[in-house]
Amino acid sequence: MTRTPTELSTSERRSILAVDYGRARIGLALADSETRMAQPLSTLERINRNEDMRRLRELVREHRVKRIIVGLPLRLDGTRGEMAEEVERFAQRVRKQIGVSVEMVDERLTSWEAERWLEEVQGRFIHEEKLASSRKPRKAQAKMTVDAVAAAVILREYLERQKSSAENI
Repeated sequence: MTRTPTELSTSERRSILAVDYGRARIGLALADSETRMAQPLSTLERINRNEDMRRLRELVREHRVKRIIVGLPLRLDGTRGEMAEEVERFAQRVRKQIGVSVEMVDERLTSWEAERWLEEVQGRFIHEEKLASSRKPRKAQAKMTVDAVAAAVILREYLERQKSSAENI
């Protein structure tokens, strides 16, 4: 018997994790395989390769991740630089050590887009807080970082490309 997405229990749903890799931090975003909506998850402060991989493995298990999308930082002209090569090595380690499907996607301008979005959203929250000064700021918005939002942008664009390629079949 086939069930609709709303009938699927949370434990049966699988997630897609997006990674915005950086030398100091790793931005993470998640999308449920059914709703396919990208949301910033968190930012991991880098410690070392082994500890970073352990924490990533834990997140993959906790969120039942079936696929990881890693942003590939190409130059604006589309060529690969030193950082792109470093990210490719990271993606290979993830694929080997965590054992889930890993895809690399172009992430050009995602951090810029994330910064603009955060400026807009945080400016709105600051304005709302001034109007209702007794209200405390919401924790979810306070925890959003450019890295996690950039990962959400990467994931949103990946999901949109998948949707349009499925519609063109």
